[in-house]
Amino acid sequence: MAQRRTAWTRLTTPFANIPASTATALALAMWVVVIGGWALLSYGRVVPNMFLPTPGTVLQTTYRMSQDGSLFYHTFTSAKVVILGFIVSSLISVPLGLWMGTYRVVQAPLEPLVNFIRYLPVTSFVPLFILWIGIGIEQRIAVIFFGTFFQQLVMISDCARSVSRDLVNASYTLGTKRSEAVWHVIFPAALPAILDTLRVTMGWAWTYLVVAELVAASSGLGYISLKAMRGFQVDVIFMAIAAIGLLGLITDTAFRIIRARVAPWAS
Repeated sequence: MAQRRTAWTRLTTPFANIPASTATALALAMWVVVIGGWALLSYGRVVPNMFLPTPGTVLQTTYRMSQDGSLFYHTFTSAKVVILGFIVSSLISVPLGLWMGTYRVVQAPLEPLVNFIRYLPVTSFVPLFILWIGIGIEQRIAVIFFGTFFQQLVMISDCARSVSRDLVNASYTLGTKRSEAVWHVIFPAALPAILDTLRVTMGWAWTYLVVAELVAASSGLGYISLKAMRGFQVDVIFMAIAAIGLLGLITDTAFRIIRARVAPWAS
């Protein structure tokens, strides 16, 4: 009885660690609830199959498209668009965000403009990107870039501003030049928060995939999802959604591993 009370106390204590086995069991239980509810609604005909396919139908569709190679082709196309757009955005937003968060002279002109642009709907820019860039992969990469860059810039700027001033002042005392403070002091101190920002915005990049492939795309998970909508192939839509979610989960896990390796002191 005392052991149960101790275990319950640990589970209900804010920020307390729980055993890895308990965390795994809870995660599996949640998936069982979600998939079980889906199966109950679809196999029980509570929701018609034309609106909610059964798990078996989605698995059959996944197997069929895996056999002919189309699933892997569309997955690779979408992954390439998202990753390239995210990399280009990150390569610019990280240094610019650090400078914006560190130097008032950079923040003053950029912050009002960035805060204005980041609230604009990405979908409204798709026609402009087609006019300016064309209908190739560059247009889809531009959508991912536009959807993530300005959000990254604001969040990374906040990461830089959160660095302790005492740490920066101590570095000056030890001989660090003011021109070196950004990359030798502020960047390492803000690195864990920056990696968390990149992990979160990577998720946003995946959510913009369907928008990027909304017009003039001929491949990709977003493309086949929109094409399936016209033919009422709900099983294909579910498969595409699940594939995007799985890819997002993989990239999220990758960022967690990178953060644990690069910044173990912040784990």
